[in-house]
Amino acid sequence: MNYRDLGGTGMRVSEISLGTWALGSEWGEVSDEDSYATLNRAVDLGVNFLDTADVYGDGRSEKLIGRLLKDRPNDEIFVATKAGRRLDPHTAEGYNHENISAFVERSLENLGVEALDLLQLHCPPTEAYRQDETFEALDRLVEAGKVKHYGVSVEKVEEARMALEYPGVSTVQIIFNIFRQKPAVEFFPLAEERDIGVLARVPLASGLLSGKMSPDRDFPENDHRNFNREGAAFDRGETFSGVPFERGIEAAEELKELVPEGYTLAQFALRWILTHPAVSCAIPGAKRPDQAEDNIAAADMPELSDEAMSRASEVYDAAIRPEVHHLW
Repeated sequence: MNYRDLGGTGMRVSEISLGTWALGSEWGEVSDEDSYATLNRAVDLGVNFLDTADVYGDGRSEKLIGRLLKDRPNDEIFVATKAGRRLDPHTAEGYNHENISAFVERSLENLGVEALDLLQLHCPPTEAYRQDETFEALDRLVEAGKVKHYGVSVEKVEEARMALEYPGVSTVQIIFNIFRQKPAVEFFPLAEERDIGVLARVPLASGLLSGKMSPDRDFPENDHRNFNREGAAFDRGETFSGVPFERGIEAAEELKELVPEGYTLAQFALRWILTHPAVSCAIPGAKRPDQAEDNIAAADMPELSDEAMSRASEVYDAAIRPEVHHLW
């Protein structure tokens, strides 16, 4: 495993880390036993950064990580969680000190820690990035010792740029993968200039870039890949990166031709992300230990050739860019 600086936070994090949405909810059924085994296997293989949120299984994901921290006190494990999506209604006005403080207290209890390594606003409405009160609330939580660092998880490149107007923002979590290339051009140069940690989320486009999907693939009713393709529950870009399912499968088939022998399309897709020096880490999810193993193996994959990088851009420009580039 290789490690990179998470911006100016002082944390050095595994370049392949672990996102834990799937361990909480909305990715079909997963047992606590499998989830906990997945967490442990990831740490065994060098992962030291876990990304979660208070709404993943209504705290289920945070509590599993809290159990891990208790059981592995000698391992350095950084945990990033997110807050804001518990608001109902989910409005910018709700991102105030009272509400954020309450969310933080609940996450502290779930994780069993005295201070959060990293707190991220959880894809708030765009208007929240124009509210000084929101970021003043985060500053107050840092001053109180409840939060060590804070950042934002965003839907749009525009929001990422807006967030950097606030000097306390240390990290930005953004959807970035072969099917969502806009951040590399319109955000990464600014992130590097400001020494901002970049977390690449949805790195496998909800499995489209695993290379294992087929047009007739059925998803369980409680899997967002079933119910959120058109944005019925939350932003459409969270599901398959906003790419129409059949179009994504076709593009993934083209990308398979670029994968070096002995590797998978998923590993190729993760290595593609890591070729961008602005990225601190990619945070693929996993529901089983073997999935975590496959993802982590991408860290040892050789650098991609210039030809492979160029062809990946061509596939994006021809098949995917018209669907997503202008929306996020």
